[in-house]
Amino acid sequence: MKVLNEVTDFFNENIAPPHKIISARKKDQEWRVLVEVIEEKEYMKKYARDQMVGLYEVFLDENSEVTGFSRLSLRYRSDIEEQVEQ
Repeated sequence: MKVLNEVTDFFNENIAPPHKIISARKKDQEWRVLVEVIEEKEYMKKYARDQMVGLYEVFLDENSEVTGFSRLSLRYRSDIEEQVEQ
């Protein structure tokens, strides 16, 4: 799917490699994608701490180009995942 590839490329270039794409939904002409990213992996390993997982919301236009994103939450990887209102 082109949308998922665009999101993966965007995160690889600008944030960090995606750990998991957990949803992709099209509404009208815009896509909304939720992505989990391991934050500061090396830093957390160095200090023997649990990894942090950031949940990001990404928007893409009808041409599958990223138009915006924001981090919705940050949690320890071992914490139970919280549900996000959609």
